[in-house]
Amino acid sequence: MVKIEDIQNYGKEHFESVTASANNLQSGVQAIATAYGDYAKKSFEDTKSFVEKLSGVKSLDKALEAQTEFLRSSYETFVAESQKIAGLYSDCAKQTFKPYEGLVSKFAPAAQ
Repeated sequence: MVKIEDIQNYGKEHFESVTASANNLQSGVQAIATAYGDYAKKSFEDTKSFVEKLSGVKSLDKALEAQTEFLRSSYETFVAESQKIAGLYSDCAKQTFKPYEGLVSKFAPAAQ
């Protein structure tokens, strides 16, 4: 027979899991937004310095060299930041669903 206390405990555990999950989601989204902002700021600064460097170039060879260097650097930064942000998304998902592990384990059949 199901007791009222069991139902209340289940409700309390579920509420605590939802609250913890929401807090983890908020922290994760904030970290992702900060990472995007940092990347945008760095990209803007790198582009600004490239334009300044390009405006002072006197020959076509130096202009192509500066452009090649900028593109290589931009690509490397993009790949590194993309991997970092992808990791933040993964961590956010793991942390968001982590509070539900206890509830799910109660209803999952025991492994044999």
